[in-house]
This record gives sequence, structure tokens and C-alpha cells, in this order.
Amino acid sequence: MQYPAYVFDAYGTLFDVHAAVRRHAEAIGPDGQLLSEIWRTKQLEYSWVRTLMGAYADFWQLTEQALDFAYARVPSANRALRSDLLDAYLKLDCYPEVPSVLKALKASGAKLAILSNGSPAMLEPIVRAAALDTLLDEVFSVDGIRRFKTDQSVYEMVTSAWRLYPDAVSFQSSNRWDVAGATRAGFRTVWINRSGMPDEYADLPPAVILPSLEGLA
Repeated sequence: MQYPAYVFDAYGTLFDVHAAVRRHAEAIGPDGQLLSEIWRTKQLEYSWVRTLMGAYADFWQLTEQALDFAYARVPSANRALRSDLLDAYLKLDCYPEVPSVLKALKASGAKLAILSNGSPAMLEPIVRAAALDTLLDEVFSVDGIRRFKTDQSVYEMVTSAWRLYPDAVSFQSSNRWDVAGATRAGFRTVWINRSGMPDEYADLPPAVILPSLEGLA
């Protein structure tokens, strides 16, 4: 079934969040994967906690703070690479199938967008580097409302801007918690389960589960 609008989470869905550490893996040392996992976990945790507190800080600040915590937890990792890792986070690799899937959806006449926790200053360079800027109709950042996913006002940014009913939007995310939030908002949801993780949030199920974006187009 074709949908009028396809909206994508950015980090982990279109862009590989572990690409920054992998790019410097040899110089970081043997615990690079652990560093990357802690970095990502804390980045998300900080977004949820700050939304619950009503104490917004943009996603770049949280990304820096999360990396500093990860370094504190993994003292074997080469701290001299901090600046290099942050710079690499602005140039994350997109997953291989992303350009072709978005091109096919665009050719079908659908509107395409990103809906992300990332700030505009984070999203613009990675979208441009992956040459996705010519395919996307909009890049929605939570920076405009100063609340992070899964706050329901985040998903309403799409329906308000595009004057669509929620069920006209197909929302894709690799993050199961994000899928749960979008499902609650009324979107048709697709969980891109790249890592083969077990399901959760049984009361807020996705409409479809895919191992990559390839099954969309």
C-alpha cells in the first residue's frame, strides 16, 4: 500500500550512529565498540530525562555530554580523539540502501521527510553529505519545539505542517521506543529492526517489521 507521506527517523534508521567510532577504531583501541554503545545509550537517556524535566538542551550538547560520559566509563579509549569523533558524528554514513529506497518513494509521488531529535546544525551536513537533500521535502527537528521524542508534540510537527491525518503518514524508525511513540500518535509505523532485537511495547505495535528499508519501496 502506498502512503502520501513517508517520514524517517535519522539516527540509526537512515544514518549509522556507530560509524563515527568505527572510522577511528584502530586509534581508539580495543574497547571502541563499548565506547560507541555507551555514547549512544547516554545520548538517548539524556534526551528523555531532559524532556521529562522540561530542561531542554539541544541534541549536540547531549551528544557531547554523552561522549564525555562514555570516555569516563571506558578509560582505555583514546581521549585525544574526542574532537575527531564529534566531527565524524556530523558526517555519519547512511546505510547502503537508503538512497535507492528514497529515490523510489520520491518517484512514486510521495512526500519524504526526516523527523529527528537532531538539531538543524547536526542534520544539515549529514543529509547533504549523503546527497539526500534533493530527495527530502522537509527535515523536521525537535529544536523548534524544544522537546524530544517520544513527546507527542514531536510527531504532531509533521501532521500540522503538512495538514495530513496521522494515518496518512508512514513512519520508519530503527528505534522501537520511537515506533511506539509514533504508533500512539496515530502514524502507520514500520520498525526497521536492523539488529534483530526482541520486540517490546506490546500495546503499541508496529504495522510492519523489516530488517532494512529495502522492503518499503
